[in-house]
Amino acid sequence: MTNDEPSVPLDARLDLVPAKPGVYLMKDAAGRIIYVGKANSLRHRLANYFGGETPRGGVKVEAMVSHVRDFDFVVCASEFEALLLECNLIKRHQPRYNILLKDDREYPYIRVTMNETYPRVLKAFHIGPDRAEGARYYGPYLGGQLFEALEALRAIFPMKTCQRVFPRDIGKERPCLNYYIGRCIAPCLGTVSAEDYRAVIDDICRFLEGRYDGILQGLQEAMARAAEEERFESAAVYRDRIAALSRILAKQKAVSGRETDKDALGLARNGTECCVRRLEVRAGRIVGQGTFFLPDDGSPDEEILAAFLAQYYPEAPAVPPEILVPFLPAGADDVQALLAQFRGTRVGLRVPQRGDDRGLQTMAAENATAALHRRAVLQGHGEEAVKAALDDLAGLLSLESAPYRVEAFDISNTGADDRAASMVVFIDGKPDRQSYRLFRIGTVGRDDRAAIQEAVSRRLGRRGDTEFGAPPDLLLMDGGIGQVQAAQAAMAERGWHVPVAGMVKDDRHRTRGLVLPDGRTVELALRLLDARGEGPDDSEERERRMRLLRLLTAVQDEAHRFAQKYNRKLLSKRTKRFTLEGIDGVGPTRRRALLSAFGTLKAISEADLAAIVAVEGMTAKSAAAVHAHFHPEREEAR
Repeated sequence: MTNDEPSVPLDARLDLVPAKPGVYLMKDAAGRIIYVGKANSLRHRLANYFGGETPRGGVKVEAMVSHVRDFDFVVCASEFEALLLECNLIKRHQPRYNILLKDDREYPYIRVTMNETYPRVLKAFHIGPDRAEGARYYGPYLGGQLFEALEALRAIFPMKTCQRVFPRDIGKERPCLNYYIGRCIAPCLGTVSAEDYRAVIDDICRFLEGRYDGILQGLQEAMARAAEEERFESAAVYRDRIAALSRILAKQKAVSGRETDKDALGLARNGTECCVRRLEVRAGRIVGQGTFFLPDDGSPDEEILAAFLAQYYPEAPAVPPEILVPFLPAGADDVQALLAQFRGTRVGLRVPQRGDDRGLQTMAAENATAALHRRAVLQGHGEEAVKAALDDLAGLLSLESAPYRVEAFDISNTGADDRAASMVVFIDGKPDRQSYRLFRIGTVGRDDRAAIQEAVSRRLGRRGDTEFGAPPDLLLMDGGIGQVQAAQAAMAERGWHVPVAGMVKDDRHRTRGLVLPDGRTVELALRLLDARGEGPDDSEERERRMRLLRLLTAVQDEAHRFAQKYNRKLLSKRTKRFTLEGIDGVGPTRRRALLSAFGTLKAISEADLAAIVAVEGMTAKSAAAVHAHFHPEREEAR
């Protein structure tokens, strides 16, 4: 049984709610926040939900209100301040009934660490906190676009691609091959100042922002100087860089005679999902694009567009001065003010009526329609297939409704000492990685059932901890009836009941079926042909099994991946311990003292002799042994 219960009257006491701007938070029976909204008058807005009449807003609002058991609110100084708070709360809680931009973590970014003395160009799967310190992020990139972008950077700019850290590693080793073929200016030599290397990175940033003209002119001037000075090898290197940049310019479409910066958005929907396509125009050329998906819950187009603008641009690498839209979003003035706050200057939302801008926005709309169609074909109609799979799962387990929050457990070990349990969370059929948890298992031996019982018991012991996560609607175990019974035993100890099932694999380690609490196994992996060479006649049944199998495979694979990740971490710690204790004069006590003082093995390896000697319990002889272990050759004074 899930946490959703039949609707009961809610004593809203609207007389205690102020008629002021603010944000309201709707909660279900388990205390989960299922909707966040803003209002110019909290009392009037909540009266729309609890005023005794059928709430206005259609089927979605009626469904949400039927699950509300409590609400909270925060009074704000203005409706704009409420919009800011609403955006932050939606991002934090991911409420079930809000329009949510899909997690784009599978789409990588290019990260340029401009916050470092010698910036690096790296791949990143999400925008990190170092952005506030000056790091820059470009993307997200779809498919092979990231690889193509990095290849273009390496062909045009003499950027470092090695793992050396500067200025720490300057002068320690000879430069690599890239230096000798003109692909790196080799800051490792110590002959290149931080300012000169940063100038190369500044050009890379301009390239990623689509500002090519200054770069091309600089390369042409450098080639001319090299030729004039008869440095013909250098001139040839510049010639090749110019050719690589020219090929990129030839592929790009100029959409404006003016060197303007703007984004163009197109929206398409198919009744299950909405797609927003963003075309990025810099200096009058299309230099990038992004594709984003939101659930099609029946909300008006204007609300969907407003949700996208409010959720995407706060985390975007850059906010342009103008955004072309197919129509103005709901609350357009407040949305523009929100975007202006993130940019630092005014941002205009404009519906183009004619000319180049109209053609650009139409192109974005056509691309959105094509992307949505492709996604539906390749992913089994997107959200519709996932929701159907959850309904099928509810039917097999006799649940009253589809499970919203599913938690899955898996055990990983490399012996009796390093054992780990993973708990992965799927919300509405999609992984919620922020809610994942890991447990180090203390149970003696390699009994997976006992390990499952320990992990589930510890999770249930945190059921009142809101930071740990809302109560699950379903538990899935990696394994058969033994693991299911172990989870049931943990629930019996804790006095809590949640539906539970097992996920079993075939002899090739592929998910094959679902184990029910009564011991029966529902086989989902179908054979394409039977013994007579005939296939199944019931195509509807085949599709039902396959969509449920795809969902369970995703859950089981994610649980296994996450458990293995933690297990590798434990193994790394054990290896670190043995590394230190293999040094003469270092035993368990001094190992703990060193790790307590420096935190990591890397920090110990970088410490000077005086710092190691200063650690409590270290002698001059043992400190010298540690220092010599990590520095077999004496460093030259810099």
